[in-house]
Amino acid sequence: MEMYDLMVIGSGPGGYVAAERAGALGKRVLLVEKDQFGGVCTNRGCIPTKSLLNSAKQYRHAQEGERFGVKAEGVTFSLADAMAWKEETIKTLRSGIEYLMKANKVTVVFGEAKVLDAHHIQVGETTYEGSYLILATGSSPFVPPIPGSKLEHVLTSDQILTLTEIPSSLVVIGGGVIGIEFASFFSMIGTKVTVIEMMSEILPMMDAEFAKLMRRELKGVDFHLGCKVEEITAEEVRYTDAKGEKQAVPASLVLMSVGRKPNTQGLEQLGLDIDRRGVVVNDRMQTNLSTVYAIGDVNGRSLLAHSASRMAEVAVANIFGNKQMRMRYHAIPWAVYGNPESAGAGMTESEAEKLGIPVRSQTVQMRANGRFLAEHGKKAAGLVKVICHRDTQTIVGIHLLGPYSSEMIWGASALIEAELRVQDVKEIVFPHPSVSELIKDACFALDHTL
Repeated sequence: MEMYDLMVIGSGPGGYVAAERAGALGKRVLLVEKDQFGGVCTNRGCIPTKSLLNSAKQYRHAQEGERFGVKAEGVTFSLADAMAWKEETIKTLRSGIEYLMKANKVTVVFGEAKVLDAHHIQVGETTYEGSYLILATGSSPFVPPIPGSKLEHVLTSDQILTLTEIPSSLVVIGGGVIGIEFASFFSMIGTKVTVIEMMSEILPMMDAEFAKLMRRELKGVDFHLGCKVEEITAEEVRYTDAKGEKQAVPASLVLMSVGRKPNTQGLEQLGLDIDRRGVVVNDRMQTNLSTVYAIGDVNGRSLLAHSASRMAEVAVANIFGNKQMRMRYHAIPWAVYGNPESAGAGMTESEAEKLGIPVRSQTVQMRANGRFLAEHGKKAAGLVKVICHRDTQTIVGIHLLGPYSSEMIWGASALIEAELRVQDVKEIVFPHPSVSELIKDACFALDHTL
């Protein structure tokens, strides 16, 4: 039996990065995948949803192009063609991951992995042995036990990606990132969309001012906040509203997007410490078993693809030498790729208040920016907010709503990670014209000194 330095279960953005990084170090690596390269992110999450959203945005731009001098007649949207584009994108990325595994001499086995103990896994009839094990088994959509939730027209985020017809109406249960992105997509292609959210606001990680503006800008989407879904029938979704009154909304299709659950099944016999969030890990991604690490959604610490990739780097570093590397969560960026986009890094003002951190903030309108005005006009909405510590002026949070937010937010994360002060950002030269200049504008508004 060949002895591997590292065995990895799952080839999502955590698992394949872990295998790639360890392989690049010259280690003998085994990667086991039960389905397709790329995990949920590539096949049923990040990539297909962004592909479809891009198609819908292209459609919307074509419809609204006349004010920019672009006149198009008879513009239509083909869901079949959009789905075909999505599949082409997925296949290309899978091939890229396959190449990375070959280039780094990673042994890949497809099949269901059964974990026998901390050093042995079984796939089919073959048993594999390794010095270290990384669990990157991901998560699955959570479907609450609502009466009617198993009806044929009630879909999860996985299932809705294979639709062949545009629904006339869609009720989205859950106003988190997944729900809002699908609400944005379907509303742009002509579906009547309703979002029912139990909390008092959508997107709980978002600044409250920004979430309110996001709702306003999602044209064609009706929001019912503070509501509890009671039952789903073949024709409608029944719920109790914020006043305690019984309501119902018709739906030809229902999307269940109330969260995800870690894929921990089959891991209990290992003796791992598992709580309601998932496999418990320390800041090195190490479990209570010294040679077993857990990264990505399965540990429940940060359910983002880029978090999983960074966890992979931290785990591999600690396994093979750099015991000082730790996972930090305070500046991990998030993004919502709807129309409009939104993104953030660091704390909101309400989060700072709960932690007793004194802060100041400044919000600037995107319409004051040259590039934004040239490309979107003065009626379009967009905001940039910078939050700093009241005493030290250190930046603790940056929040964006508007075009290019997802592309700019890495810089905001870097400013927070580097613990730069407002004064430090004022000395950085930003390209002009660019929407990113608004971050510097907000910093000047926070501090007028030279």
